Order: sequence, then structure tokens, then C-alpha cells
Amino acid sequence: MLGASAEPLCDAYDLAMLDLDGVVYIDGEAVPGARESLELARKSGMRLAYITNNASRPARVVADHLRDLGLQASEDDVVTSSQAAARLLADRFGQGARIALLGAAGLETALRAAGLEPVPVDADAEALVSGYDPEAPWRNVMRAAVRIRDGLPWFATNTDMSFPTAYGSAPGHGVLVDMLRRFSGVDPVVAGKPQRPLLEETVRRVGGRRPLMVGDRLDTDIEGARNAEVDSLLVLTGVTGLAELVAATPGQRPTYVAPDLAGLNEPQPAPEGNGGSWRLGGWEARVGDGRVEVGGQGAAADWWRVVAAAAWEHLDRSGDTARVEDLRAPGP
Repeated sequence: MLGASAEPLCDAYDLAMLDLDGVVYIDGEAVPGARESLELARKSGMRLAYITNNASRPARVVADHLRDLGLQASEDDVVTSSQAAARLLADRFGQGARIALLGAAGLETALRAAGLEPVPVDADAEALVSGYDPEAPWRNVMRAAVRIRDGLPWFATNTDMSFPTAYGSAPGHGVLVDMLRRFSGVDPVVAGKPQRPLLEETVRRVGGRRPLMVGDRLDTDIEGARNAEVDSLLVLTGVTGLAELVAATPGQRPTYVAPDLAGLNEPQPAPEGNGGSWRLGGWEARVGDGRVEVGGQGAAADWWRVVAAAAWEHLDRSGDTARVEDLRAPGP
């Protein structure tokens, strides 16, 4: 079930690998309390790395945005899936390799920084790499698809099926990857979460012997942490809500759960189970007739933890997701 830390996470771990959308900001605006929580963690000695599957923006642009939000962040603190993909390509094909580019400026910048030569999708190349680019011409997509089908090695920055926008959830690069895969019959080498390369690149660039992944998505951030064999903190400021949390399978369950980034600066107690009932901090949760039932009172963070523990035990035992449509989480 959930892990426990008797000391604040900022003391138990020396590096926080922070997802951006839904964790640090939403639609470009800072999550309430995020700046203060991160500054407190930084002052405690924790290194902060800002990592993103979004391959469209160079690390410098991301760092500028973070500073605009009041965060202390340099270009070296930002690691993108483009940089992770460039590392994979450079390791395999070597300096100076020509790489067909189907992506935006962030991916081109990362390729050049890794000593690679980005070229158009129809030029001679040793491999092709794809990343999110809302302005990619359809003719380039078609040419890339044919080249992949005909055997050109294919690397993808990420497989995110959606990402948040001001007008709602929109198709991500994963939609294009899925189309190219179905057309070509080829699976790409993927750099971004939930695969390992992005997290490994982050540790390589920023340092840290005890890293902690911090994210809001179970299928990328948390699953990625498990694939990379590092602990994780799920925050509930982004796409994961109650329904998603209780349905999490073992491969997508976080080590810790907190309502927001304040959890970085707090101990993380774990619920105690007894006979199907889970207790923590004044709350008690169990599953009866397929529904999660919660009683008591206490901190909001502890409510989420006992609900998760009770629901996961039920899921593992029965194979059914507990119903939570009648539950309402307490306020902070």
C-alpha cells in the first residue's frame, strides 16, 4: 500500500523531480501555494528539478516561465523529454548523426545541444525523432510515416495522449504516435514518462542520490517512477481525482499521497489496516457493499490516504473498483 516517512520528504530525499502541468502550474498559472512549498523545500537543502514530457519548448523557455511565476529556476534545473530523446540518439548513433526531425523548436534545440544534426523528414538520416508540434504540416507527417514503415529507426519524445489547455484537455503527441504506429506497424523508442530515460537523464544532469518523483498523473508520473525504481509523491492538484486514485493498479500506485506540494515539507504517515478497516489521524475507511465508507475527522491528507488504502485492498482482493461517487473529500 502506501509508504511512510517519519521525517519530511524534503529531508528524506535529496532531489525532487517535479512534473510541471498540474503540479507546479495549470494552464501557465502557478498552482496556489506551489511557490511557497517549493521554496521551503529548497531552503531545506532539497534539489528541485523541473521535468516535462512536453517536447515543444526548450529548457531555457521553461526556466523563464518558472521565474516569471516567482520560482528560483535556471535552465540547468529543467529537463525535457526532448533532451532525454537526444541523449538516446547520441548514445546510439554518435556525434554528428543526421536525425530527421518531426517536432518543434524544443526538440531541435535539444538535438543540436547533444551534437546531432536535425534535418527535414525527407532528408538522408540515420533515424527519425518525433515530438509535439502543433504546427507540423500534414505532408511531413505522411513522409515520416512512410519512412518509419520502410525501416528508418524511430524515436518518440513521449506518448501522452492528452495535455491540459485553457479550453480543456487536448490531443497530445501520443495521438500522433498511435497513428504512426498503426500505419507503420513499428513501435518507437520512447524517451518520456512512463519510460525510464527522462528520469535517468534528470538524475544525470541535476544530481541526487535519493530522488523522489512528484507528479499528478498515475499513467506517466507515477508509473514512470515505478519503472525507474524511485519513490513517488502523487499530488491532487492536477488530473488525478478520487475516481482515478481508487482505480489505480499496483503499477500506478504512488509511494505517498498529498493534496498539494505542501506534502514535500511534511512527514508522510501511512494508514494501518485491521480486518478490512484502515485508520489514520482520526479517519477510518472500509469498503462495504462495493462502496468506500469513511468516518471520523482529521486532516484532509489523511482522508485521502485511508480512502486509497481501503480501495486498493478491495481492488486487489476482488478485482473490482470500489464506488466513490457519494464521497466528498474534506477541505484543507
